[in-house]
Amino acid sequence: MTITATEYQARVARAQAGMTAAGLGALLLTTEADVRYFTGFLTRFWESPTRPWYLVVPAQGNPIAVIPSIGAALMGKTWISDIRTWVSPDLVDDGVSLLIATLRDIGGDIGTPFGLESHARMPLAALAQVQAAVTLRSDQGIVAGLRAVKSPAEISKITASCAIAGRAFDRVPEIARKGVPLSHVFRDFQRLCLEEGADWVPYLAGGVGRLGYDDVISPATDEPLAQGDVLMLDTGLIRDGYFCDYDRNYVVGAADPLAADGYACLLDACAAGRAAATVGATAADVFHAMHAVIAQGPGVAGNDPGRLGHGLGMQLTEGLSLIPTDQTPLAAGMVITLEPGLTLPGGGYLVHEDNFVIDPQGARQISPPAWPELRRI
Repeated sequence: MTITATEYQARVARAQAGMTAAGLGALLLTTEADVRYFTGFLTRFWESPTRPWYLVVPAQGNPIAVIPSIGAALMGKTWISDIRTWVSPDLVDDGVSLLIATLRDIGGDIGTPFGLESHARMPLAALAQVQAAVTLRSDQGIVAGLRAVKSPAEISKITASCAIAGRAFDRVPEIARKGVPLSHVFRDFQRLCLEEGADWVPYLAGGVGRLGYDDVISPATDEPLAQGDVLMLDTGLIRDGYFCDYDRNYVVGAADPLAADGYACLLDACAAGRAAATVGATAADVFHAMHAVIAQGPGVAGNDPGRLGHGLGMQLTEGLSLIPTDQTPLAAGMVITLEPGLTLPGGGYLVHEDNFVIDPQGARQISPPAWPELRRI
């Protein structure tokens, strides 16, 4: 366990208060992040889609893990004591009857996350059986609301992930130079992240081009870095179960003046977003603050920037989106990314991203400071 049992118990107590208000007998949780949020059950075994895993959080009492027997030993190292198992995979009944019996014993309506970013990580046939056996309905946002506000322990872990990425970003000149294929840079950067303390690197994106890059989600190609190219690396590495998510931009030699101006505009936009990201402001307020700066910069007029940031935590992206229509109010303890981007005339896309925690006094940056100009390599 990387967070104290007392904190997990407090999370359950807050969820149970929400269940009482919503008239729910229990919560049914099936995804890695939701299960881990209440238990501390941290494993990469979720990469295997074969076995379903269930956590039942009753409106009274402690959570019940209904899991494959292969996970019993690890779950037993958490604070959870009621662990009910079956031998999985079972092609006839892969735990669903045990789950239904558990839910029926508790009674009442069963809540599960229904909102954005939710899904049921279980066979559809098993989900249909559960729906036929009990009343399954929305948890009314209980779990998402709890996870949106991070504890000091969670913020410390995200900050540690940011620091690891920062040390790796500082070492990029060791691995990137003119003539090195982008695919080699990607592989070597992941190595640097691991050397600096990452547990693993589930996400790495980036791009290269004289006036920016085509997009920010592509896998690397074997295209070699050329003189004047802007190189962007965007990483979501994990340390102790928590992500960072930010990028850094470099230039091979001297930057094109338009690319340099675009980068400066993005730093200004990020500063405006930080100033706007105060307790009580909405996600939309932060979007508009950044977009107003971008609109006056060197980017193509009228281009659609998409969202300009999001929530961050046990998942690379979670919770709110910095878009014009998201009226989610910021609260102390939220961790967000600010991610302004723009498209340069006749060129590509530029994006800058940093990570912040919302304090009562305002937004505090937890990713290391970005360099004031494109860093030369």
